[in-house]
Amino acid sequence: MKKNNRILIAMIAAFSIVLGGCSVPDQGAPQSTEYLSDKTDQALNTTDTSATANSIVVVDNLSEPLLEAMDEQQAAENSSTDASAEGSTDAATAEASAEPEAPKPVNIVFFGDSQIANGRSDGTDIPTLMSYRIPNSVVYNLAIGGTTATVEASTSDVTPERLTSTSFLGMTYCLAGKSDRNATLSEHPNLLNTMNSIDPAQVNYYVIEYGANDFFNGVTLNVSGYETPGVQAHALYNAMCMGIDTLKEISPDATIILMTPFYGIYVTDDGTYIGDSYIVSNGVGTLSDYARKVVNVAEDKGTICFDGMFMTKHDLYLDTAGDYLMDNLHLNLTGRQIFARLVAHEINYNEKNEPFAYLDQDKIKISEFNPDENYRLEEYFMCRYYPESWEKYVQGVFPLAQPSEEALNGSIAAEVAADLANEASENSEDNSGDDNNG
Repeated sequence: MKKNNRILIAMIAAFSIVLGGCSVPDQGAPQSTEYLSDKTDQALNTTDTSATANSIVVVDNLSEPLLEAMDEQQAAENSSTDASAEGSTDAATAEASAEPEAPKPVNIVFFGDSQIANGRSDGTDIPTLMSYRIPNSVVYNLAIGGTTATVEASTSDVTPERLTSTSFLGMTYCLAGKSDRNATLSEHPNLLNTMNSIDPAQVNYYVIEYGANDFFNGVTLNVSGYETPGVQAHALYNAMCMGIDTLKEISPDATIILMTPFYGIYVTDDGTYIGDSYIVSNGVGTLSDYARKVVNVAEDKGTICFDGMFMTKHDLYLDTAGDYLMDNLHLNLTGRQIFARLVAHEINYNEKNEPFAYLDQDKIKISEFNPDENYRLEEYFMCRYYPESWEKYVQGVFPLAQPSEEALNGSIAAEVAADLANEASENSEDNSGDDNNG
């Protein structure tokens, strides 16, 4: 009975993966579905089946809702200690300890808007939540609510030496020393302190999230590469590419994770539903169009792309938006916890803290989410469909994925081998019967 249940679970899981667009090996010829090239960026299926040209709703003067939660950022900036610096105390303590060899810190710098800034004052921002899941991590949260990837439309001169923009492009210039960070961040002293504490040569990861405010401001999606920098800096695709190029110059060994904007819905002042991120257009495009443009940037610049829009790892959509979002657009605490866990897999895989199988298979339904739970893939499934992960897993290679007694004593591997042998035998008999019938 136990074996039958295992086979049923595996069949259901495999079927769900096929529906989700992931490949699993043919039952008759098992093979590894993981890729050990350390390339973790995965193509996103951004096909929009929810909207057609006839269903697009163009809304003039779209604006981002004002949030009480937005005060979290201001409170953080008025506080004496930035939460990002607080996140660094563990590493500092380790360095000052008597241990002869302290673990090498994993330095992670975040750029973004309010989705990354929210929760900073009480340590529930995505960067801090991720730091709890990534061993030896030190996070630097440079996100500013209301900011765009593109330089503000009111700024025509984008010469780095004269630019004082808190856009993504402007912030990368500040970090690179091309723009005056003191002038740019004069109203954000704690972020200035955070930036001053970053050594770009020691940065291991950049996590970048923009697009929603570019959408609300109606910025151009992209322009020709032959346009002047002044024109390109005001287009989403081009400004993001310029900023990423700057980060690659100053941190050539860093891995870059580019996040799409998150799905949201839109209502009138009286709460009447207008549409969602696939339907409501600002006249240039929908927010999902802006998300697709971010995907294009990731593809063209060779970065990891993390999906907040198209449900490849989560179920944030119309029927669950009220559980993920506090105001139809901004992630609430649970939403931030979910995305912190999912993005952390990208870094934990790169750092060899977790097997590829964890990164590949963690897909969260908010109705089943437990914020105190550490993700653990069902061992039978990993043994069967991720043999290279399994071999390292049973050897105890991954600090955040330790094998059970059944895995260590070989009983799970034996069960998988027996099931595969039985299925091969059944397939052989079926093929023999077909030949006889023929």
